[in-house]
Amino acid sequence: MSSPEPERSAKAASYLRIEGVGKRFAPGAAAAVDGVSLDIAAGEFFALLGPSGCGKTTLLRLLAGFETPDAGRILIDGVDMAGVPPYRRPVNMMFQSYALFPHMTAAENVGFGLRQDGLPKAEIAARVAAMLDLVKLGPLARRKPHQLSGGERQRVALARALAQEPKLVLLDEPLAALDRKLREETRFELVRIQQRVGVTFLMVTHDQEEAMSMASRIAVMSDGRIVQLGTPQQIYEEPASRFVADFIGAVNLFAGRVAGAAAGFLQVDSAEAGTTLVVEHAPLPAGSEVAIAVRPEKITLAPASTAPNRLVGRVRGAAYRGEASTYEVELAGGKLLRVTLPNTGRRTEGYATGQGVMLAFAPAAAVVLPP
Repeated sequence: MSSPEPERSAKAASYLRIEGVGKRFAPGAAAAVDGVSLDIAAGEFFALLGPSGCGKTTLLRLLAGFETPDAGRILIDGVDMAGVPPYRRPVNMMFQSYALFPHMTAAENVGFGLRQDGLPKAEIAARVAAMLDLVKLGPLARRKPHQLSGGERQRVALARALAQEPKLVLLDEPLAALDRKLREETRFELVRIQQRVGVTFLMVTHDQEEAMSMASRIAVMSDGRIVQLGTPQQIYEEPASRFVADFIGAVNLFAGRVAGAAAGFLQVDSAEAGTTLVVEHAPLPAGSEVAIAVRPEKITLAPASTAPNRLVGRVRGAAYRGEASTYEVELAGGKLLRVTLPNTGRRTEGYATGQGVMLAFAPAAAVVLPP
């Protein structure tokens, strides 16, 4: 006798709803997941981003049913997943290692879950062929995993995850096993496939660039909690804390104290900068301690400058990266800054080590953060 279907909530407001979910692995231990609440829309490509140990993988396992929450609820398409085992959840997971069966062909790997579900052979064959065509591997259907490249194995794993037509696909560091060039190519391919099939994707990653280039929204996690939620642009351009600013990409941080405010600008005295910085921000009380965050690409270098925020420094190192060059510049007070400049010409001369330069950035380029 089959188990009864889980009860559907009449108040379902999102495709995936996480309500106050918590998880500890031992009594008195620190929470691996600490009261997380989250709503994800149908068809969204969502990313959980954070350093190792932040709780993102535990949260993924709770969604898949491999772990049981100590508190809170998880609802998928309005159905409470409490007590629903992994094999009965409308979820499929693509593991970091891909977990392909080495003795099976690509087609057999893709059809494995369908055979477990007892589908007719003709339907399995048709769906496997469609999935392999979707990931552009139709001609390689009879090859075994050791005969495929890393990128091809990754696409077989994705086809297998999609073959059972889940409502939610969980991706655990999906590109970690690929080399850098292949990762960059595969990002766009994964997004195109997700948009084509319209399935909700939830990806866990510690790679900021991966999350920024693929997800429509990102939840940044730290110590089991979500510390900021937003679009990639919001997370990068408007970080809510020093942690987020420092974790998402490169950033230069200046400690300072508010000296005054007028007409939408703050004057911030910074000993590290060796000057008073002017930044766009709502008024704050004089004397408030703040941190000023400036991304490396928002700073210009020149022998001289008339911009509002001008700092004097000397180039201490340079790294040529093809599309851009990154410079390490030491200010008079000893603080080191990172500056990234695009290489717009084929023969960009750049700045030499030891050369004196003027750094400058616009008031709108800086973000004011708690100290």
